[in-house]
Amino acid sequence: MEYKVVLGLSGGVDSAVAAARLRERGLIVHGLFLEMGLGGEDEARAVADSLGIPLHIAHRAPELEHEVCAYFAQEYRSGRTPNPCVVCNPTVKFKALVDYADEIGAAFVATGHYARTGWDAEGRALLLRAKSPKDQSYMLCRLPREIIARCIFPLGEAENKDEVRAEARERAVPVADRPDSMDVCFIPDGDVAGWLEKRGAALPAGDFVDEAGNVLGRHGGIHRYTVGQRRGLGVAAEGRLFVHALDTAHNRVVLGLDDVYRDTITVSRVNWCAPEYAQDGPFSCGVRVRYSKNETRARVEPTGDRACVQFESPVRAPAAGQAAVFYDGDIVIGGGFID
Repeated sequence: MEYKVVLGLSGGVDSAVAAARLRERGLIVHGLFLEMGLGGEDEARAVADSLGIPLHIAHRAPELEHEVCAYFAQEYRSGRTPNPCVVCNPTVKFKALVDYADEIGAAFVATGHYARTGWDAEGRALLLRAKSPKDQSYMLCRLPREIIARCIFPLGEAENKDEVRAEARERAVPVADRPDSMDVCFIPDGDVAGWLEKRGAALPAGDFVDEAGNVLGRHGGIHRYTVGQRRGLGVAAEGRLFVHALDTAHNRVVLGLDDVYRDTITVSRVNWCAPEYAQDGPFSCGVRVRYSKNETRARVEPTGDRACVQFESPVRAPAAGQAAVFYDGDIVIGGGFID
């Protein structure tokens, strides 16, 4: 039996190699390019043409604005540190993939993410971390199980990005040497503060204060800072200062001489990729509080779509708004947003 798969073709090297690997497996590949006003369509067409696969263009700029950009700006205005990829994947990218797959009768969807899927002994789909240090399962933690069951991640077994680029060159993929995309695709120059200012979403200048409320200087707007930050503060002190808190009610940034560590956090809007873990009360697992390979053992006490997390050893600067993702070895249990 031949199976159709809809692949998110971005015009980058990862999705190009993913497309080639899927074709090699004998799957019927349909490329889907998300037109969101960010460029890349010409590159995606070149890849599709070189591989002989059809390319469909899905216009999703309004969804990106409504689901991701507006959220991103509001989180900063609320003194939180947003994670746009974690939000974009289920609400924009994978929604578009699944919508088109359903339209053409494709059983599967695929992307160039570094992640894997699998099945447990009861036949339930699992989201798994990739073999590569570039593992991106953290960014996929909000995918529901019914979507995970339809996902194929052809790069999940790759050892590293160098392997993928070398393969792209061997296959003469047109975008083999295209630079990696930015962390925030809709801010290509990386100037988050400038982007917020252009949208009228920047916050006014205010006071730096210590934990006793003493004024230490002036800050350029709370949106420019995050908990744990230690660079770019411009405040003289007897030692290195760290951002301890963002006080949006009084437009103050609270600084301290000690680094910021927490042994307990609460997490809201949890998506349980593997809900069976949360059915029988508290459980122990590894937890990542930012997009890095570091994780800390913790006791997680779930309550519906919320969880209280007690770490075995304190973690550095878990910022409100960032994703906390729970792991059992390679299995992604679920993830939500730090309060």
